[in-house]
This record gives sequence, structure tokens and C-alpha cells, in this order.
Amino acid sequence: MLKRFQNPLTGASEAKLVFQDGDYQILRHGTFVRCAVTGDPIQLDDLRYWSVERQEAYKTADISLQRVIELRK
Repeated sequence: MLKRFQNPLTGASEAKLVFQDGDYQILRHGTFVRCAVTGDPIQLDDLRYWSVERQEAYKTADISLQRVIELRK
């Protein structure tokens, strides 16, 4: 039986994290999180950019900057 957040093709599952300064805490184990802007999956090993204030993950630094600019308008 597949878990609710599990991809049936790859077996990958979405993690639930609490983003902290320079680190994160895992609330639900998984292999990826979703970019808050694009919705693209980000493998936990590749996760480098997030907002502690908004509790959002971003796929790239450019996307992170885009989000900051977007929210300041």
C-alpha cells in the first residue's frame, strides 16, 4: 500500500520539515520537499535554500530571490 505522499513510480515520498537557521528538523521522513514557487521536487540531499520566516523551500538561489521580490510588492 502506498503512503499518501509517495510517488507510485519511484517510491519517493515527500518529507515534512521545520526550517531553522542553517538547518532543518524532520517531522515526517521522506526523500524530497517541494519548491514553494515552482512546485518542483527538491531532493533533501540537494536542499540548500529556504525561508525560516515563511517555512518555504526553494529549488535555487534565483527562485529564492524571486520570491523575496515578489512578496515585497
